[in-house]
Amino acid sequence: MSSTELFDVQGRVALVTGGSRGIGRMIAHGLVKEGAKVYITARTGCEATAEELSRDGECHPLPADLADEAGVDALVSGMSAAESKLHILVHSAAAHHVAPLEEHSAEAWDRSWSVNVKALFLLVQGLLPALESAGRPEDPARVVALGSADGLRVPPMDVYAYGASKAGLHHLVTHLARKLARRAITVNAISPGAFPTDMLGAALDQYGEKAVTRAIPMRRFGASSDIEAAVLYLVSRGGAYVTGAVLPVDGGLALV
Repeated sequence: MSSTELFDVQGRVALVTGGSRGIGRMIAHGLVKEGAKVYITARTGCEATAEELSRDGECHPLPADLADEAGVDALVSGMSAAESKLHILVHSAAAHHVAPLEEHSAEAWDRSWSVNVKALFLLVQGLLPALESAGRPEDPARVVALGSADGLRVPPMDVYAYGASKAGLHHLVTHLARKLARRAITVNAISPGAFPTDMLGAALDQYGEKAVTRAIPMRRFGASSDIEAAVLYLVSRGGAYVTGAVLPVDGGLALV
């Protein structure tokens, strides 16, 4: 098998949550460019982003708020009506909250856990027939969750709910991986570090760009090509024998 065949996703059906902006948009764009049929979901911006990404391939919007169980149900229904098979599910949607200990609200905890953790479980649960229909032992269906370096270390910022939820997400990924391995579905996580997205804004405001990059052993922010390549590995034939992994794509940030 050639290297091109190892990383081919041509014609596969993918759903990317949080796909309208940030890292989710990077992932969706990477899959679109490689020939996958991609559906993106987010609370806002889906239609405009799908239109932009469709210049390089095929991308369809399915707006939903994953903090709400009704929103998850609507997404599952919409996806199931559109496609009978789902080869790739990428959960990139995330709720992020920065506040001092004394001001870290219960609402922040509820939203972080609902979007970052519970939504993944409910999506896998609801889309399981489509994932099983797409998967084969030698080429399984793929679930990829976006964790965080803040779920692998004690974060320097006051992101109590976010960091704890991402650590919980990493654990959920390994639990689902063990459960679904015999059903021809792999489940992995990518743990990104500092990427130039809106979510990085709070760190830049607090510490400044030089201090943030100085804290990264590789001394730079992540690029879209870094995250695109990591996802492509996990969802293509090249990553068919990988499950239960938490892959850091952080320039060594979690080591600090």
